[in-house]
Amino acid sequence: MQALPRRLHTISLLSLPPKHVNRIQIPSPTWLHNDLARSFHTTGRLRALELAFDYHENGGKAQGAPIVFLHGLFGSKKNNRSISKALARDLSRPVYAVDLRNHGDSPHDKTHNYIALAEDVENFLQQHKLKNVTLIGHSMGAKTVMTMALRDPGCCSNIIAVDNAPVDAALASDFPRYVEGMRKIEDAKVKSQREADAILEPYAKDLPVRQFLLTNLIRTAPNEPLKFRIPVRTLAHSLDDMADFPFNNPDEVHFSKPALFVRGIKSHYVSDETLPIIGRFFPRFELVDINSGHWVVSESPEEFRKGMLQPNPVYILKWFTLRLNILICSSRC
Repeated sequence: MQALPRRLHTISLLSLPPKHVNRIQIPSPTWLHNDLARSFHTTGRLRALELAFDYHENGGKAQGAPIVFLHGLFGSKKNNRSISKALARDLSRPVYAVDLRNHGDSPHDKTHNYIALAEDVENFLQQHKLKNVTLIGHSMGAKTVMTMALRDPGCCSNIIAVDNAPVDAALASDFPRYVEGMRKIEDAKVKSQREADAILEPYAKDLPVRQFLLTNLIRTAPNEPLKFRIPVRTLAHSLDDMADFPFNNPDEVHFSKPALFVRGIKSHYVSDETLPIIGRFFPRFELVDINSGHWVVSESPEEFRKGMLQPNPVYILKWFTLRLNILICSSRC
């Protein structure tokens, strides 16, 4: 099997109409057809929660199709404020930056898995009557938008999945350590951010990561200890669910609309080995690499923005090579 190209640039899913997204069409092999697709709406829907959100519309100038932006684990809508404003300005499209359940200002619930997260956001789209949506998600949010697209391809026009893949894969060992440190902070009943940071430092060596995690600390009343607004214990018990993916057979279900996968080249979440399975679930996928770790949007916001918005003429030939390699691997694996 030929080596898959490591760095690619992409034609933007955001700035081009759907018929222009992929300029090279490769016939889909038989395993991409959806004859055996099962329905995920016929039984046992979970209780959808009403999600908090920020709305960015560039002073009323953003009138195009909406974008819905989902954060990652331990994040919130505030993490995506700057990039949401930039997209609303650059694309004249309104952006809804959403807090997923158990995060930010959204309600808490003991159930925290991708089906529950997907149903919450599906309910959000229905409540706000959003059509022709682009779904963008980072990490946990990426698996959520992938789940939504595979459950109901009609829910959106396209998706952008940032640094995650549609596979069962263990979370980085950092995340259980973060949870342990956050639980230590809760148990200590700290009164200041400085105290919290000192407790968290052995569990999260990088200052930006600690600052990110500690944005979840709030004071509910004067002179009361700080507490996390996220349910740390619920999320701790859900780490295995966050590593899983609710679909495991691309012969049964796929999303045939455009899908952009953005990965950090210093991150391990979207390895070259995952590209064939991405191609089977999302046969029209495109790929762009960003010089960052897992926290792509915050580490390299300008490169992330340009990677989505700027076409690159050399992309088409590289994309064809990638697609050919994926088809060869899929037929042999």
